[in-house]
Amino acid sequence: MNLCDIREVRTLLGRHGFHFSKSMGQNFLIAGWVPRQTAAASGAGSAHGVLEIGPGIGCLTRELCRVAGRVASVELDSALLPVLGETMAGVDNFTLIPGDILKLDIPALVDQSFPGLVPLACANLPYNITTPALRALVEAKRFVSITVMVQREVALRLAARPGTGDYGAFSVYMQYHTQPEVLFDVPASCFLPAPKVTSAVVHCPARSAPPVSPDCGEAFFFQTVRAAFALRRKTLANSLASVFGQLGKVRIADVIASCGLPPAVRGEVLGMEELAALADGLWAALAEAG
Repeated sequence: MNLCDIREVRTLLGRHGFHFSKSMGQNFLIAGWVPRQTAAASGAGSAHGVLEIGPGIGCLTRELCRVAGRVASVELDSALLPVLGETMAGVDNFTLIPGDILKLDIPALVDQSFPGLVPLACANLPYNITTPALRALVEAKRFVSITVMVQREVALRLAARPGTGDYGAFSVYMQYHTQPEVLFDVPASCFLPAPKVTSAVVHCPARSAPPVSPDCGEAFFFQTVRAAFALRRKTLANSLASVFGQLGKVRIADVIASCGLPPAVRGEVLGMEELAALADGLWAALAEAG
């Protein structure tokens, strides 16, 4: 069965009485080059175990099973379970896990599914859970890399540099933990049903260590990052005051100046090193204020 042939896909789905769910962000691949290139981009080989989220009818899944040692796919939609039972029949290095990836214990799942294998994550992520799913994969601290297809605007955001329109708090988060690289675009015509946006595949190798080590700790560093971007197109001072108002605008201005930044600087131009220095400055100011 050719899972990227639109006629065969329609016949398959009709046989199982399947109907697409907009609420689950379902768009199935129907262009064979996309799963082949995505699986290749993941770097999966016989020594790897691959966690997939949202396998759909198994188009990418079969490519991953062809190259990886083992594949475990998490599917939320119970209506797709019998479809996958048919399309993945006889594939002995595949495990289907019914459930919600946002509610599962990912570290335990990976440890149980891939003993003796190096874990990777690779998926055509449902659009409606892109950010929380990426965060869950990163925070599992199990994967040597994460390769996902997402909306192109999201992919650009993950890899965005300071001072660009796509750069934001989630850019900093992903770049702190990984090294995102946008690999290639996937037109809407490659999906059934066709979405209204272009997609892109982004490869995120895990960092062996974060690029900065603020004295204030990771949790406060990210609190500062979120505060710096709280009011886009406003000055950094105003954004920080919306979160750390107890310090007062004068003290916040002093912290910004101590980092060598101009008074009217905006948060979206700050790189990782500057954000780390800012976080440490705010941490010290809060400690002084009691």
